[in-house]
Amino acid sequence: MAARIERLVTSGTFSLDGGTWDVDNNVWIVGDDAEVIVIDPAHDAAAVAEAVAGRRVQAILLTHGHDDHIRAARETAALLEARLHLNPADAMLWDTVYDDAPDAQIADGDVFTVAGAELTALHTPGHSPGSTSFSAPSLGAVFTGDTLFQGGPGATGRSFSDFPLIIDSIRDRLLTLPAETVVYTGHGDTTTIGDEAPHLEEWIARGH
Repeated sequence: MAARIERLVTSGTFSLDGGTWDVDNNVWIVGDDAEVIVIDPAHDAAAVAEAVAGRRVQAILLTHGHDDHIRAARETAALLEARLHLNPADAMLWDTVYDDAPDAQIADGDVFTVAGAELTALHTPGHSPGSTSFSAPSLGAVFTGDTLFQGGPGATGRSFSDFPLIIDSIRDRLLTLPAETVVYTGHGDTTTIGDEAPHLEEWIARGH
């Protein structure tokens, strides 16, 4: 059976730099009826486990280390008996939540395979130093976390973020993907590379 992409939306809070905000997060489950990869199991470990529904979990991939994306990750990993992967450049964010390290590191170019589909890690810093997207050409998909949304780049106004760097990441690593590639985001609706690419200069002019 071919791999497919499933979406679960969970709700909770995001805290950084002394502020806390209510957020809805996308949890992406990629695989078939036998095995899956889970991307960003936010807020509600039980809901993620219910959505996985007993399938074998090949890996849990974290796009970055902000607390809304990771606070439920350890509990989820325990429920699913799966390993957590995070780019080590976000260790300082991880360490605000956990005393121990993630189970495995993500490096640019790492390939994760599930149900015949390959997800390749693309280091796309800017929203955070370790922000990582996952490109799945056979699914016509890229999972961008909070790097690229429908309507522009992720936020860069808080600690450890960098607007010129996120623009470079989007220009060089994401907008070079085929125009029809569907962008599966960390929050909100999906978009496509073709829909976002024409607006790059507008984002640069806007400066945030």
